[in-house]
Amino acid sequence: MDLRIHQVAAFTSEPFGGNLAAVVPLEEWIDDWLMQKIATETKHSETAFFTPVAQNEWHIRWFTPVMEVPLCGHATLATAAVIRSILGQDVWPITFQSASGSLLVDIDADAYVLDLPANKPVAVKSTSDIRPVLGLPTLDLWKGRDIYMAVLDDEKSVASLNPDFAQLSEVVDYGLIVTAEGYHDEVDFVSRFFAPALGVNEDPVTGSAHCVLTPYWSRRLGKKDLAARQISNRGGVLRCRDAGDRIHVAGNAVFFLSGIISV
Repeated sequence: MDLRIHQVAAFTSEPFGGNLAAVVPLEEWIDDWLMQKIATETKHSETAFFTPVAQNEWHIRWFTPVMEVPLCGHATLATAAVIRSILGQDVWPITFQSASGSLLVDIDADAYVLDLPANKPVAVKSTSDIRPVLGLPTLDLWKGRDIYMAVLDDEKSVASLNPDFAQLSEVVDYGLIVTAEGYHDEVDFVSRFFAPALGVNEDPVTGSAHCVLTPYWSRRLGKKDLAARQISNRGGVLRCRDAGDRIHVAGNAVFFLSGIISV
């Protein structure tokens, strides 16, 4: 069986930045075990598979190197770029059916705008097992449905973190965001995202994490529209909007590679 595959960097307008996702278009679903094998082989933080449902509508699924996940922002953006540039879709917005419900994607100039479910965090007691993993004596800890979020004092503290990933995978079963207010009015907030339990020690740019980040920073800063930067080695820039129960996350995409995989 030969399958098309495309590698697209999301949340960047420059090559070698953003978060690289693999995207595999399908006419019909293949076996789950095969999708997982492909995702393991690509070694990207997520590989997206999608099938047509109706006009302007597709079904999408996302796999990390070790498991299927219920939501992935950057691979959804990458898939929308494939539908636009490779499949020639010229009617927007489009809809993805997913494990997280219907996800709308529109185009604003050259940016793709994702409509995602909000994951509003609540303050939780700082657990003694997370603090030593981050090397911090105290911790302002929050939690969405499945993602912890640690709010630090400044951007420099976020950038300098060097977690013990083996230990982190034992105490956090999905993922951990670390975040702080941005510097010099360039962005409203910065973040990093660690998910070793999902087979991704540090994700370069994480759309789904901004479903947690956006409600928090919108409330704290008193503004609905926010500029964000994920300060991983690759780095990425996102435009976010708090729309109540939904979050709008926008960014650009850059194609890196297209080819055929034989399985």
